[in-house]
Amino acid sequence: MSTLSEQEFRVKSDEALERARHALLPLADEHEFEVELQAGILNVLFEEPRESKFVVSPNAPVRQIWVSAMSRSFKLGWDADRQVFALGGESLIDLLTRQCQEFVAG
Repeated sequence: MSTLSEQEFRVKSDEALERARHALLPLADEHEFEVELQAGILNVLFEEPRESKFVVSPNAPVRQIWVSAMSRSFKLGWDADRQVFALGGESLIDLLTRQCQEFVAG
């Protein structure tokens, strides 16, 4: 993990959230949930199997993307080698995809 400047972090986190939104759209269509990116925050909104919301937001002071999903919190740092935000080797997109699949499976 490497340290990004605040400006680099903002650019890379914005790109990461947009890529994550785009990656989740087919799954959202298949399982009928919403994916919204507004004001730099990605929200994943579920009605089934129960009403719930995942929140994905950049935290500039610590240069991390924070994910709140299924009563858990994930803090992803920048992986310079892979050029992605990751936690324990799992990229932001992979983590969100897995969390969404686990949620809709009930």
